[in-house]
Amino acid sequence: MTSPQAQSLPTASRPARRAAWRDQVPIVAVIALGGALGACARYAIALRWPAGSGGFPWGTFATNVGGCAVIGVFMVLITDVWVAHRLVRPFFGTGVLGGFTTFSTYAVDIQRLIDGGHARVGLAYLAATLLAALTAVWLGATLARRALKWRQS
Repeated sequence: MTSPQAQSLPTASRPARRAAWRDQVPIVAVIALGGALGACARYAIALRWPAGSGGFPWGTFATNVGGCAVIGVFMVLITDVWVAHRLVRPFFGTGVLGGFTTFSTYAVDIQRLIDGGHARVGLAYLAATLLAALTAVWLGATLARRALKWRQS
């Protein structure tokens, strides 16, 4: 027997849960579409710029740093310039840029370099990507804001 205080909180009714799920379908769909586009672009770069055995993975590095710069610009545009449609951020930010940038491949590249006896290259890649990616987001956002100020003056 349970006391009245121990009763569970009321749960959402079935129709309310269905409506909430239906609201998520367009978001999931645009993320999937954007992710497919971003992943195809990343794959094209990997084909054009493959990483050599034991060498610095320049293709993945450029993909991640370039994607981070675009993230910086994109965030300024959708926060400072215009009010974006509710599906723009999931499509482009999460989908396209999430599919394009590849920090999982970055981690695998580091592990392969270290396991292959190229620890110096792996550690250099680890540090360079981290610093360059963070700098790229900051630089993208800063340059976008400056361009907006210049355009308005």
